[in-house]
Amino acid sequence: MKLDDYAWWRKNAKDSTHPVGQKKPNAWGLYDMQGNVWEWCADGYAKDYYAKSPAKDPIGPDSGEVRLLRGGSWDNVSPDDFRCAFRVGNSPDRRRRYNGFRVARTLTP
Repeated sequence: MKLDDYAWWRKNAKDSTHPVGQKKPNAWGLYDMQGNVWEWCADGYAKDYYAKSPAKDPIGPDSGEVRLLRGGSWDNVSPDDFRCAFRVGNSPDRRRRYNGFRVARTLTP
C-alpha cells in the first residue's frame, strides 16, 4: 500500500486538513480512516491497557480522563502512526487543529 494514495500526512498535506473522499477508500469503502485528522473515539485510554486487554474489540479502561484517538493526522511524520492498531491518548478538553471526529449513522433500506 502506498500511504500517499490513502492518507493525508506531513509529506503531502501542506499543513492542512482536506475534504473527505479525495484519497482512495480502504478495503471496506471508508474514506480517510488514516490521515487527515486524528479521530476521537468513545474508548478510554491508558498507555499499558492494550498489553493486557482482550484481543478482540478492546474498549479501553473503565475510568480515566484521557480518551483515545486513532488514524493519524496530516501532522504525522512517521508512516507507522497510520497503522490501524496505533492509538494515542489525549484529554478531551485539549483542542488541536489536527483532531476531529467521524459522524456515523445507520441507513435503513
